[in-house]
Amino acid sequence: MDISRRAVLAGGAAFAAVVIARPAAAARPLVTVYKSATCGCCKLWVTYLEGKGFPVKAEDVTDLDAVKKKHGVPEALQSCHTALVDGYVVEGHVPADLIDRLLAERPQVAGLAVPGMPIGSPGMEVPGRKADRYQILTFDRGGRTGVFATR
Repeated sequence: MDISRRAVLAGGAAFAAVVIARPAAAARPLVTVYKSATCGCCKLWVTYLEGKGFPVKAEDVTDLDAVKKKHGVPEALQSCHTALVDGYVVEGHVPADLIDRLLAERPQVAGLAVPGMPIGSPGMEVPGRKADRYQILTFDRGGRTGVFATR
């Protein structure tokens, strides 16, 4: 086979790989975020997720406590917004790569949570301020928690 034919075939294979990869990225699950209309860091987290390739639907609600209760978020793990993605609850400023890991591993948990609003977590960056260390926790419907990751 001559070099030009090999280049065409290789280029075609590369093109096919790109075309095949695109639907997978487009097929990422929708993240529905329940938040207060006035919460700036919630808006920043939504923008962060969109920047990481997640389709996001932001819903402004007046009673976040009802949303958290409905989806079984333990009081000790609560933050300023609650999201739903592909059967899981994501509470607070959870990094996108850990949402990806959750969706890939599919552990038997209700979801992930970053309690409070730690400085340096996605949507909580403060210029000139060192990021806090924080844990990303799993929780189940029985109230049990575990450490999923530490940042």
